[in-house]
Amino acid sequence: MNKSVKTSAAERFSADTIWTTGWTYIRHVVDTAREPFLILDDKLRIMSANEAFYRTFQTLAKDTEGQLIYKLGKGQWNVPALKRLLEEVLPKQSFFRDFEIEHEYPVVGKKIMLMNAREVFEPLLKKQKSPKLIILAMEDVTKQKMLEEKLASYSKELEERVIQRTKALEERLALLEGGSKKRGGKKRR
Repeated sequence: MNKSVKTSAAERFSADTIWTTGWTYIRHVVDTAREPFLILDDKLRIMSANEAFYRTFQTLAKDTEGQLIYKLGKGQWNVPALKRLLEEVLPKQSFFRDFEIEHEYPVVGKKIMLMNAREVFEPLLKKQKSPKLIILAMEDVTKQKMLEEKLASYSKELEERVIQRTKALEERLALLEGGSKKRGGKKRR
């Protein structure tokens, strides 16, 4: 009996150590990233966010941590596409990549974000019911998408101008050729 208590205590110590070490690594990686990151628990409450998240969405840790993601920023994260990803896609696949979400945020305006998420858990700790974490990474592609739209618009406009000018040149050329034939015919007589 004493041996089982020691084993149980050793397993718990080991699980606690693994959890603490893992959490520390995750926090350091997330804090180092330039892109906004959220760390969520299995109930989709925000455990932590990095500086890039706070800067991008103009919020503070005290207003973010502990909040259900959908209630963050007075509900501005209650986005149907994000909800579907977190509640339907992620549980089935344990990760998703490059899902584009476009949303108008009250404070920062329109954002087009590429979302990536992954469930993080330690299989060895399943016996101890280790907490499942979700890392949600975001890449703000708003500027790139706006530039792509502008370039597409400029390209279309340029193409239309080229078509119009080509048509005008063809009409002028036809007139010149017609006038040249008339003159040429008069000289031969």
